[in-house]
Amino acid sequence: MTPEAPARPATGPAPQRSRGTARRGALASVLPTTALWLLALAFAFPLLWFLLSSFKPGGELFTYPLSLLPREWTAEGYGRAWAGVDFARYAGNTLLVATITTALTVLVSAATGYALAKYRAKWLSVLFVCILATTMLPTEVILSPTFAVVRQLDLYNTLAGIVVPSIVTATGIFMFRQFFQTVPDELLHAARIDGAGEFGIFFRIMLPISRPILLTLAIFSFQWRWNDYIWPLIVLNDPEKYTIQVALRSLVGAENIDWTLLLPASVISMVPLALIFVVFQRYVIGADLGAGLKD
Repeated sequence: MTPEAPARPATGPAPQRSRGTARRGALASVLPTTALWLLALAFAFPLLWFLLSSFKPGGELFTYPLSLLPREWTAEGYGRAWAGVDFARYAGNTLLVATITTALTVLVSAATGYALAKYRAKWLSVLFVCILATTMLPTEVILSPTFAVVRQLDLYNTLAGIVVPSIVTATGIFMFRQFFQTVPDELLHAARIDGAGEFGIFFRIMLPISRPILLTLAIFSFQWRWNDYIWPLIVLNDPEKYTIQVALRSLVGAENIDWTLLLPASVISMVPLALIFVVFQRYVIGADLGAGLKD
């Protein structure tokens, strides 16, 4: 008997099905992508208008019809803003407050989150619930008691009065606790067997592997402190100690606003935040939690 020839696989409908599936997948991805681009443009358009308006002379800001691009480009407002607002002093005050507060916030949040995630005690769970409960309180509710404490500590009209109440943040503690809970306990047990102490485990193991959370909280904390307005306005009374946002508010008069000065000054105040985001965003990456473990 002659052997039968092997049956050939049917190849007709398969490419059509694959092309149809690819076409539907491409169509399904186009709609969300288009929606995201439209949303990004909706957020970017006011910022672009604000940036371009800082290069317009005063006569073009409120002319009709409005134009996005300046008809006459000028950077005179930036020179007036830098010379008249004393940006060096106010930016220095704000940088000092933001840097110290950010460093302390990251350290305290990481230590508290580590304790809440890896230590076993009933009162720690109660403490965590109390910390989370503070997020349900509006900032305006705690302004009065916080101000009273600051005055009792003789921190009124000092930069320390801005720093101290801003160190502990429930958001940072929650971020670190949730991250440290994903770290295997075997990693800590192995470190203890090798003779590492609790401080060594925290500073040499837990902090390095939590770099994504650390940098994310640092960026957010620096942004919060740089843009903070209400609390420095309440605490500070000496114009030489003003932060940059309080100084910008002082440019707004009771009857009129010099927009050709305020707009460039606001743009200058945004430059440090933009630089920080550009420099550090590439470091906010996933951590390899299994790097110190063996199968």
